[in-house]
Amino acid sequence: MAYKINDDCISCGACADQCPVSAISEGDGKYVIDENTCIDCGACNGVCPVGAPNA
Repeated sequence: MAYKINDDCISCGACADQCPVSAISEGDGKYVIDENTCIDCGACNGVCPVGAPNA
């Protein structure tokens, strides 16, 4: 199951820099994860200051 970014996202971009498969991009008001590309590794959750990415 791919990670998803919830509404707690503060658009800092820390998660996008850590994604090993470049599945995260800037969306409208928050970052978004392409669920077809996400490998469910959790790297994004580990660096997010607000814990916005969740499985």
